[in-house]
Amino acid sequence: LVCKSEKRGDCVGNTKCGKGSKVVDVVDSHGTPLAIHVASASESEVNLIEPTLDQLQVPSRVPEHLLYDKAADSDPLRERLQQDRGIELVCPHRKGRKKKATQDGRALQRYKRRYKVERTHSWFHNNRRLIVRYETTAHRFLGWIHIACVLITLKRF
Repeated sequence: LVCKSEKRGDCVGNTKCGKGSKVVDVVDSHGTPLAIHVASASESEVNLIEPTLDQLQVPSRVPEHLLYDKAADSDPLRERLQQDRGIELVCPHRKGRKKKATQDGRALQRYKRRYKVERTHSWFHNNRRLIVRYETTAHRFLGWIHIACVLITLKRF
């Protein structure tokens, strides 16, 4: 059932400029997608990182470092990732942070490679079907995302 007047369906939530979905992905050092998770746009990105890491198909490919933007600046998340999975979260601190900085400048040198993640996002945006979500069910939308991942991976090799 498609309703043109109002966005609705699985994993559709309110944002500042309407309704939408969030697609969180894990990519390797070359920009090849390894894991994808779709969630409502109203969910916090801090809560979406661990379910995305659970989607990794090959547990041996768990990253040592996770590069993320300022939305992931959370000390409890850093501790959980370090203790439970052995992953160091590398992200710049937020501007109005009350606690002391937990990272030094050496760790943030890795953040220079974040352009590879953003490049993968632009590869996803080559597919109009992923920019404008026409599907009302999340698993159908996730299927289109997986097809885009296959196309990106095939272009890489």
